[in-house]
Amino acid sequence: MDHLDSNLLRTFLAVAQAGSVTDGAATIHRSQSATSLQLKRLEAIVGHAVFERHGRGVVLSKTGRQLLPIARDVTARLDATLRDISRDTVKGKLRLGIPDDHGRSKLAQIIAAFARQHPQVELDVTCAMSSGFPEALEKGKLDLAVFEVENPTSREELLFEDPTCWVSSVGREFAINEPLPVALFDHACWWRDAAIQSLEARKKPFRVIYSSQSVSGVMAAVEAGIGVGLLGRTALKSTLSITSADFGFGQTPTSKLVLAENGSQTHAPLEAMKTAIRSAFLTMTS
Repeated sequence: MDHLDSNLLRTFLAVAQAGSVTDGAATIHRSQSATSLQLKRLEAIVGHAVFERHGRGVVLSKTGRQLLPIARDVTARLDATLRDISRDTVKGKLRLGIPDDHGRSKLAQIIAAFARQHPQVELDVTCAMSSGFPEALEKGKLDLAVFEVENPTSREELLFEDPTCWVSSVGREFAINEPLPVALFDHACWWRDAAIQSLEARKKPFRVIYSSQSVSGVMAAVEAGIGVGLLGRTALKSTLSITSADFGFGQTPTSKLVLAENGSQTHAPLEAMKTAIRSAFLTMTS
């Protein structure tokens, strides 16, 4: 006989709260296909649909409305029990660095879940441009950090890969043979060097009309239609489109999100956070 499990209930709750499978999947760090499979598994167990399609999203069915308070109660009790059991097992302080743009929402959710599970850990979180994190780790100013690189070193653990591509605002067209307006990251970011190499491979004129330290800054400029920009594919949304291959851009790299520690000492909060981050990204890519 099949039984309900907490993972299915948590997926159900995430989609119910978000109002769509896609947005619900993002909150639990799963792919849309993996989330849909879990919902089908849940519906097979209960014998009824738990959602009905509504426009571009979903709403609870009669069975879903019946299941909702039970799912909330069960998962809340499980979380409370885990907190009580683990309350005294992990203590200490952890200095963590996370990038201020790439994966910020996902990492913030991981940290929030970690804090609930390990309330005795004092977290000191730095959210900033990640280009300075390797030096901060080396100098002992951070214990653990997540940041982007083009080529990971042996001390950096790969979490996630994001291919880059040239994008422009939907409906905005640029002439191929005229100087191309470009929005780039500033000089402290390796993305800028990668973008310029790709542009120079075209052997056609371009002009940098906008520079920003952040993904959101470059994206805003591209969305406004003032130029093209190099972004990760995970940043694409309905207002952006991949620039035509006719422009002849050179090859662009894949950005790697990595996890690294300062290596001075291993302690319980450090290991617990590493496990939480690894698990979340492993689930997200499955």
